[in-house]
Amino acid sequence: MSVGHLRLLSHDQVAMPYQWEYPYLLSIVPSLLGLLSFPRNNISYLVLSMISMGLFSIAPLIYGSMEMFPAAQQLYRHGKAYRFLFGFSAVSVMYLVLVLVVQVHAWQLYYSKKLLDSWFTSTQEKKRK
Repeated sequence: MSVGHLRLLSHDQVAMPYQWEYPYLLSIVPSLLGLLSFPRNNISYLVLSMISMGLFSIAPLIYGSMEMFPAAQQLYRHGKAYRFLFGFSAVSVMYLVLVLVVQVHAWQLYYSKKLLDSWFTSTQEKKRK
C-alpha cells in the first residue's frame, strides 16, 4: 500500500490500493495489545487483542475478498485483468496474499486462545491457594 502512495515504483508496476486495505492497516493494534499483555500475563489485554483481531484483521479481509470477487470472476471467465501488480494480475496476487494472511491470523487467534486458557488456569490455581 505504501509503495502505491509514496510512488516508489511507477504506476504501471503497482496498482493503487483497494479500499479495504486502509482499515486493514489497523491490524497492528491486536499485535500491540498482545505484546502489552506479555510482561505481567495480563488477561484483559489478551482478550482485547483477540476481539480487535476480529474487527481490524478478519473483517477487512472478508470484505476485501468479497470486493475483489467480481474482478476474480472476470479474470477466470474472460481472462481479462485491468489492475496489475508487478506485471501480474492484481486480483491473483491479492488472493494469494489473502490466503497467507488468513493463515497467519488464524494461527495468531489459535495460540492466543491457548495462551489465554493457560493464563486463566494458572490464575485460578493461585486464587485457590
